[in-house]
Amino acid sequence: MASPVHVTQDTFRSTVVESDVPVLVDFWAGWCQPCLRMDPVLAQIAEEFDGRATVAKVNVDEQRLLASMFQVMSIPALLIFKDGKKVAELHGVQPKDDLSAKLDSLC
Repeated sequence: MASPVHVTQDTFRSTVVESDVPVLVDFWAGWCQPCLRMDPVLAQIAEEFDGRATVAKVNVDEQRLLASMFQVMSIPALLIFKDGKKVAELHGVQPKDDLSAKLDSLC
């Protein structure tokens, strides 16, 4: 059973940039209620896309440099990477079906 992977500045390259599959990166914080509402959705997506895509989580309070690098101004911010490049960016709470459809189109 796959689950979201917590990513740091040290693991971002190996987990996201060098991934062979699309990666949905959730920029979040523990105090952010909309972020916490996304947790079960992202867990379901991680399980459903196991082997075809990765769900990664970046805590913006702990990884300020990563948040700054991607100009994250509001959270939750969901960035999708494919072949090491950002191909989509979504903000706020997103429906599971929309995220699944977006990832399906990239797998």
